[in-house]
Amino acid sequence: MAELARQARAGLADAVRIARWANDGSGGGTRLRPGSVGSLLDQAAERAATDLGATAAEVRAAWDRARLAGLVELHGDTARPGWRLMVWDSDDTAVLRGWVALFDAWSIARPAPAAFAPTLVAEVVEAVPQLLSLLQLSDGPVLIPALQDLLEQRVAELHTERCEVPYEALDGPSVEAGHSLPADGPTHPQELGSIGGPPPPALLNWVLDSLASVGALTFEDGQATLTPLGNWAVWVKLEQICVAAQSPAGNIEQSAPEMLRGCSRLTPGPARAEYRAWLAARPVGSAVTELLDAARGEDALLRGLAFEALRVVGAPAETAVRSATDDPYLRPYALLWLAEQEGGDPDDSPEVLTREEATWLWVDTAAAVLDHGDAQLLVRHLDSAVQGTVPALLEEVRAVGHPRTVQVLVALAAAHPDPALAKAVRRAAFQVHTGEA
Repeated sequence: MAELARQARAGLADAVRIARWANDGSGGGTRLRPGSVGSLLDQAAERAATDLGATAAEVRAAWDRARLAGLVELHGDTARPGWRLMVWDSDDTAVLRGWVALFDAWSIARPAPAAFAPTLVAEVVEAVPQLLSLLQLSDGPVLIPALQDLLEQRVAELHTERCEVPYEALDGPSVEAGHSLPADGPTHPQELGSIGGPPPPALLNWVLDSLASVGALTFEDGQATLTPLGNWAVWVKLEQICVAAQSPAGNIEQSAPEMLRGCSRLTPGPARAEYRAWLAARPVGSAVTELLDAARGEDALLRGLAFEALRVVGAPAETAVRSATDDPYLRPYALLWLAEQEGGDPDDSPEVLTREEATWLWVDTAAAVLDHGDAQLLVRHLDSAVQGTVPALLEEVRAVGHPRTVQVLVALAAAHPDPALAKAVRRAAFQVHTGEA
């Protein structure tokens, strides 16, 4: 473990340098002002390049690695040192977890080739665990043609699983009248990639370059080899998958909603173990997408659990979670998730959410309690409202527009032991139902 941590420190030395530069004040004040995905402004990159004796491109690459490894955290438009940076020289476990966070984010470490359809890129990313497994089992160099064959085979399997028809099957006399392709055929790789074409070598090169950039493998002389760190990471993930497959919970093969429902019956520790195993069996990008799709459903409990699972994902989910702030159903959860990633206290929701967002979240959580809890838990949920008094809560709940408001208030009125308060809650439910002001 100590030797692996030493290798991780060596591989992330450039990221640590830029993170410490950001922390020591040499650039002055708020020189690190990230954009929407945490990128450095030109002025900050140029100043860091001068101070560190590097190029601006090297600085930007190191900054992205520091952000993905949790060495820096974003607080609004300012970057601050992450907790891992504070213990970097003394805590081997923190170092290895930081490197694994970077490894999990390999597909965003370098942009995918723009010429190919996002669907094809996503399929290639989904196939990468099989490539990594082959490299790990081979315990040595694997020729690029063998990896290309495996990649094509796995993508073809994905097409079969989804009942997709490859492009070649559409090109010929069997195409029905009125459904033929244009006479000149597809004119752009995106068009071919979007209807089931095999992955070209350029995409395998992107995969190997990206994994090499995070230190998971070496890629030269027509062959690829896992580094000791890459070999260890793949072994750990395979072990997690095997343990999960043998465990009583066994949610690893379930869809995100089914996995979350299974975890709803577990205490927090075992639930997090299930999340980790489920995530280890999937590319991080598609797993995050599945979790956010589950969160957009009607079940409020799954919404909260999805963001608990996303907390296990950590930094690689940041871009997708930031995008989720545009969804009114997900916004309160996403804002709290982002605040925690930036080092905030999860109990400080009044400082993160507006009053309206906090009220919406209170109703959404009450809906989860109503669907999956008991009446007394719903009554106790009153204590968590930011308003402090029931009349103030009812006034703001009526205005917040949550679709489950009436159901929550009716159930609360039926469960509350105070007749006068129950009457006020029933009146509020009726007013929401009838649209009264």
